[in-house]
Amino acid sequence: MCGIIGFCGEEEAVPVLLEGLEKLEYRGYDSAGVAVISGDGVIRIRKRKGRIASLREKIEAEEPLPGTVGIGHTRWATHGEPNDVNAHPQAGMSGRIVVVHNGIIENYREIRQFLERRGYKFLSETDTEVVAQLMEYYYLGKGDLMDAVYSMLDRIKGSYALGILCSDYPGQLIAARKDAPLLIGYGEDGNYIASDVTALLSHTRTVSYLEDEEVAVITKDQVTVYDAGRLVVDKELHTVEWDVSAAEKGGYSHFMIKEIMEQPEAVRKTLSPRLRDGRIFFEELGEDPAFIRNCSSIYIIGCGSAYHVGVVGKYMLEKHLRIPAEACLASEFRYSDPIVGPDTLVIVISQSGETLDSMAALREAKRRGARTLAIVNVIGSSIAREADYVIYTWAGPEIAVATTKAYSTQLLLISMLTVYFKDQLGKITPEEYDEYVDELLALPDKLDQVLARVGNIQKTASKYFNLDSMFFIGRNLDYALGLEGSLKLKEISYIHSESYAAGELKHGTISLMEPGVLVVAIATCESVLDKTFSNMVEATSRGADAVVLTTEEHAGNFEKTVKAVLSVPSTHDLLQANLNIVPLQLFAYYVALNRGCDIDKPRNLAKSVTVE
Repeated sequence: MCGIIGFCGEEEAVPVLLEGLEKLEYRGYDSAGVAVISGDGVIRIRKRKGRIASLREKIEAEEPLPGTVGIGHTRWATHGEPNDVNAHPQAGMSGRIVVVHNGIIENYREIRQFLERRGYKFLSETDTEVVAQLMEYYYLGKGDLMDAVYSMLDRIKGSYALGILCSDYPGQLIAARKDAPLLIGYGEDGNYIASDVTALLSHTRTVSYLEDEEVAVITKDQVTVYDAGRLVVDKELHTVEWDVSAAEKGGYSHFMIKEIMEQPEAVRKTLSPRLRDGRIFFEELGEDPAFIRNCSSIYIIGCGSAYHVGVVGKYMLEKHLRIPAEACLASEFRYSDPIVGPDTLVIVISQSGETLDSMAALREAKRRGARTLAIVNVIGSSIAREADYVIYTWAGPEIAVATTKAYSTQLLLISMLTVYFKDQLGKITPEEYDEYVDELLALPDKLDQVLARVGNIQKTASKYFNLDSMFFIGRNLDYALGLEGSLKLKEISYIHSESYAAGELKHGTISLMEPGVLVVAIATCESVLDKTFSNMVEATSRGADAVVLTTEEHAGNFEKTVKAVLSVPSTHDLLQANLNIVPLQLFAYYVALNRGCDIDKPRNLAKSVTVE
């Protein structure tokens, strides 16, 4: 989703804003802009379609933007095409109020018509301009800035994270949020707002997180936060532990390949605080998580890659706990009238912890009385704060839009939860438990082994990067993993790609098998290995090429039949997906690299989707 940065301090605002926007580029955007208010109350705006480098050129070529208070924005178009006019910031008709906004104003048409009947003229197609115009309308009518803010917030419907400047108050900026992330940074040289902590790491590590319907008034020396009733809120301050270098490329060509290579260490960080004396321990769940013993059903909810973790989790939890489990797209869950109650466990998975559909699904589950458990990466995020229990992945900042290490650590936690719950239910023997823990401890080293085979994956990608269509097939956990492998490829290479349960190939999709099509067969599940092999042969007999991902012990069975074999070490069936996904991530990366794609910032995509 779009990015917000705001600054109120001693130094000139423009360099701070541009640096912050560059740190937010990974979130995805198609235009960018800044607004700065000078000491005499003049607000100057610069914005441009395209990359921040283009905006920087525009700022340097035109008259200076003096001022120590300002707001900046990277926009991902939702209302109106990407162009200079629709870019943020957006201003009211008189120029007194200027706004940047993440989210969606659902009733913007109604408000726009209301204002147009009163003589207001609109320049853009955005819902954000409606916010600026409406606030200006109330400000001119009431004469009190905070009255105008609250009147505007009472009128709009939808999600928002807002940064607001008013020309009559040159020493401050205002922030507000509902269902979209926004945090406050407290620095020695001033105070900040941002949609993501990565924009602030070079300035401060002390932050607080705005809650829904809170409003903050920020000056260079002070931050005051109010709730919906305009009462002052005492905010808890948090220290960000991330190293600044974690949000930098560190010599790699792209963040994505850096984050793929970081997976062994990310897995170690996820694992180490939860393994004590050979036992899995989730302090976050309390000493006696009795809820699992009273659980009659489990839902795993997510979007995109997080949903794919849920599909893997469905197979794991259902097989090992013998409790019905369902993976559900967050965008469908709350509209499906799900059968959820006090004996239901709802696991919500989100890298950012701010995904709007997942947040809505969490709230629907809680409304129906379910027990909720969140798996997220971002500390203090909305989903983390609202769930009954939260388990952090500790994967560190992930900058590339296409997730890799966040997915892998989510996958690991689902596996560990399966064994933890299985133990709580008394359904695992000591021998089985020890076998799993042994493989758990060996997992980071086995990941290193997979990453050391990057040359074979590069070679394979170089043969197939110019194809128009690829299909991923597998059965059981291999099918679930294929969903993510296919998504990675289409996200960053723009090649049409689909994933199918291998047994479904002959029910229609085999009609697409012909020369020039690649089938990636994932064949690591022992019980269905022969069946997957047969399905792959069905495809190749129609002229398609095939690449197989399998375990080392079975690689020889495929080498004479297919164009390439990608092999991984064997491990416990609950951990095999963690090894299998790495070659698929690398394959997608090198295909995209050969195609010359913008790997870290693929077109039309955003890192955190905070609109429905």
